[in-house]
Amino acid sequence: MITRTLFEAGIVSFAITILLGPIAIPFLRRLKFGQKVRSDGPARHLSKTGTPTMGGLIFLTGIALSTIWFVPFNPEAILVLGLTLGFGFIGFLDDLIKVHWQRPVGLRAREKLAGQVVLSLLAGALLVLTLSHGTEVIVPFSGFFSPGGVTLDLNLGVFLAFTALVIVGTANAVNLTDGLDGLAAGVTFIAAFAFLCLALLKGKVEVAHTMAAFMGGCAGFLFFNRHPAKLFMGDTGSLALGGGLATAAVITQSELFLILIGGVFVLETLSVILQVISFQLFKRRIFRMSPLHHHFELGNWSENKIVLFFCGLTIIFSLLGLVGGYNIWW
Repeated sequence: MITRTLFEAGIVSFAITILLGPIAIPFLRRLKFGQKVRSDGPARHLSKTGTPTMGGLIFLTGIALSTIWFVPFNPEAILVLGLTLGFGFIGFLDDLIKVHWQRPVGLRAREKLAGQVVLSLLAGALLVLTLSHGTEVIVPFSGFFSPGGVTLDLNLGVFLAFTALVIVGTANAVNLTDGLDGLAAGVTFIAAFAFLCLALLKGKVEVAHTMAAFMGGCAGFLFFNRHPAKLFMGDTGSLALGGGLATAAVITQSELFLILIGGVFVLETLSVILQVISFQLFKRRIFRMSPLHHHFELGNWSENKIVLFFCGLTIIFSLLGLVGGYNIWW
């Protein structure tokens, strides 16, 4: 029964996304909501100029309607959805400023960060104060050495700060990853499946339904976002996916597992940080270009090859994450 409803939740999200795509693409074109491509990026990206963006709206609609239909009264599932839509709204404002008011940077960094931190702190507070969620964080692989695993018991203040770091960090890491056709959606699809499994192992069936909806939305979006992309998700989609995925990790007390499962997001973010530090201190670049996917692009890898490689890595990272729960949840 659970397997069937999980499948149905994914299919509903998938179907809605597929149906909305052909409507959204010409509509966004008429509004002239086209992607602006950086002149200092890879040269072959210049051909993508004008491709409709803000396409994250179509899979967010699918995710929202699927979640509301299948788990309408579960507070944890609604919290995942709320953070997904909240971060999506911040991304929507950012995209809107870029494409409508022609401001290249969109929202100012401090405005975007402030909104993300407030939403994350609110989510953490709601979990602890109204949903009786513990402030413990489970350590991956600790079940190999101690049956039941090892947990880090954080006080409320540290837990809230940690929650904000996890959610904000993941949202922006997914945003950095969204630089190639199909990359962010493909990697998130796999990561969402891993968290669906973790949610089931933790007995969080309703959260698993939201992850199924994530999978369906990402799969549907890939029909329009695979290379050569007809539609980009924009910050509307990437911030939403990262925010929702991280919230599911917090609810299942698997924040540290997110480092493994979201290993590609971590690598993309680290590549940017290391590139900046290296250039500031030594005037030398470690990578041809950052984030990491651009390094491979400038090494003459095709977009499809990079996306498949990163998705393959995510499968390996996700398996490691699930193995890390041995003797803790299974």
